Amino acid sequence: MNRIRTAPPRYWLVALTLVFFLGFPTVISSFLASEWTQALILAIAIMGLNILVGYSGQLSLGHGAFMALGAYVSAILAHRYKMDYLVTVPIAAVFTGGVGFLFGIPALRLSPLYLALATFALAVVTPSLIKRPAGLTGGVQGILVLQPDPPDFAREAFAFVTGTAMTSDQWIYYITLLLAVVLFWLAWNLVRHRPGRAMRAIRDGEVAAAASGVNVAGYKTLAFGISAFYGGTAGSLFALSTGFISPDTFPVSLSIQLLVGAVVGGLASIPGPLLGAIFAFFLPIGSNQWVPSQTWLPDQITSTVKNAGPAVSYGVVLILIMMFAPNGIVGLLRSGYVILNRRLRGASDPKTGQMPPDPQTV
Repeated sequence: MNRIRTAPPRYWLVALTLVFFLGFPTVISSFLASEWTQALILAIAIMGLNILVGYSGQLSLGHGAFMALGAYVSAILAHRYKMDYLVTVPIAAVFTGGVGFLFGIPALRLSPLYLALATFALAVVTPSLIKRPAGLTGGVQGILVLQPDPPDFAREAFAFVTGTAMTSDQWIYYITLLLAVVLFWLAWNLVRHRPGRAMRAIRDGEVAAAASGVNVAGYKTLAFGISAFYGGTAGSLFALSTGFISPDTFPVSLSIQLLVGAVVGGLASIPGPLLGAIFAFFLPIGSNQWVPSQTWLPDQITSTVKNAGPAVSYGVVLILIMMFAPNGIVGLLRSGYVILNRRLRGASDPKTGQMPPDPQTV
């Protein structure tokens, strides 16, 4: 009981967040549950990208390609070989992680700039590569994925709480939430132990890390493999949630969207990918509602503004983030918490007589 009372505030915040996401589908429609499912899927993919970019310091502009690979592996196994879709999720994750690990080996020879260009080229050519084996991938026609029905125990529990029947979208939401919690917990443990410390050392200086005995090549390829593992999981869940995938489902803009979410949420932080995913997913939806009424604008101008709205919003917000919150939303919240704590406690700590630590160094 004393351990619960003395638990750090962040543990209580995690518990409240988990309770919120568990109860959220009970008060929203099935359509909104499907949208929040896709936001959680983006959070999983951004968490993998965060491990690669934020913790190991390797810039990637092609993370959407790993999502595409995971989605097609699951869709092919489920559609053509009639395998249970939930079984295909770990298969797609492991396969994509292996491909990412192999991709990380030649990437060791590339400088940061050329690595970014190589990953960007991977995102560009992926839709074209998917179209080639049309007999396997369906070509431009894509693959239809049947969404599973909720099992009896989930249907009965949901009906007991809400009094309504659980839909497939709500069931997929809970599957995605469970996997997101597990993967975020694994990432939290990873960065707190030796692999995470080694990746941060490589990010801060490869020469110093190698001089300290860190296997630079091994940990950099490991970061690529883990990042692709998360991306493959997200892609598999994405195919399940949408019910249909095609080469056009994974454009280059998806990789940019993931990077935007990672930067806006806060690199090298565990809650950052969740906040960044919510921001990156719902910003394009909200930006379309900011367009002025069509009653006094020509239709062509209104259409142009609507199409450019998300891109302009991304650019404006990124500039504001870089100017006022260089460490992302998480860094901004951490700074605000420290400043508020400093105001409440006074200019200095009464026990030590020292100023509270700078939030940028915490």
